[in-house]
Formats: sequence, C-alpha cells, structure tokens
Amino acid sequence: MRAVRWVCLVASLAVAGCSSVGGLAGAVAGITSGAATSNPAVGIAVSVSVKAATDAGIKHATRTLHAEEQDLIAAIAGNLPVGARRDWRMQRSIPYGNEHGELQVTRILDTPLAQCRDVAFSVAVDDAPPDQPSAQWYTTSICLQLNGWKWAAAEPAVPRWGALQ
Repeated sequence: MRAVRWVCLVASLAVAGCSSVGGLAGAVAGITSGAATSNPAVGIAVSVSVKAATDAGIKHATRTLHAEEQDLIAAIAGNLPVGARRDWRMQRSIPYGNEHGELQVTRILDTPLAQCRDVAFSVAVDDAPPDQPSAQWYTTSICLQLNGWKWAAAEPAVPRWGALQ
C-alpha cells in the first residue's frame, strides 16, 4: 500500500505544471493525511481544502501584483498631456514581475461625472526572438478618484468582483 502512495505522488509530480500548483499541494496533503489517518475520506477532504486554499492564495497574490503595476501606470499617465510618451518600470523587491515599457495618453475624457484618460501602453518582451515584436501593446482607461488616478477597467482592478476575477 505504501508503494502505491509513492507511485501516486511521483505521478502527480511528473504531470504537474505551473497552473497545477494547487492541485499538487492538495495531492501531497491528501496522500499524507490519508496515510497518517488510514482514512481515505480524510485524505480527500484535506486534499480539496488545501487545493482551494492554495489556488485562492495564488490568485490573491497575482491580483495584488497586477494592481500595483496598474496603479503605477495610472499614476504616470495621469500627469501626461495627450500625445506625450513616457517610459514606465515596475521595480519590486522580489525578482518577479519587474515589467517595463512605454505609455502614451491618447485621449482625455472630461465630463461632469468623471475625468478619465485613454492610455496605450506597452509591456516589453526582453527575450523576444528577432522575428517577434519587442513589446506588446495594450489600451485601457484610467479615471481620477479621490486617492489619485486608478485603472478603470474591471479586470482585475475592481475589488468588488472578488472570486469572479
């Protein structure tokens, strides 16, 4: 029986990819707890719980990193006139997600309800092959709020969407 558990663990490690970190953590926790208690129901319950918690934690961390990047781009673009270009760079203390690129305000939307700007921004692809573009371009809108310029697109900057992001 012990050999079967190790085979299952090795098989789950072999097929695990980056998107299956939660599944891998759940499998390891489930196998370990099922073996420790000799109760497969406990192993399944622990496995599902650990997978859900791991996936939620990874999604939260990813949303936080994206929100920081979006806030930086919005703050820079909020001070630019239409047509002006400026470089942006995200520097984090951890060596992950240190993106950079260029941005340009393409239009100002000033209404009695809101002051917004349309922005085109690039994210540099540092290791792009010679036949590929060195940056990918995107567009978004930013709007002035009480605490400064903020990303106006709902994904993933609006916290009210919660688990739907």
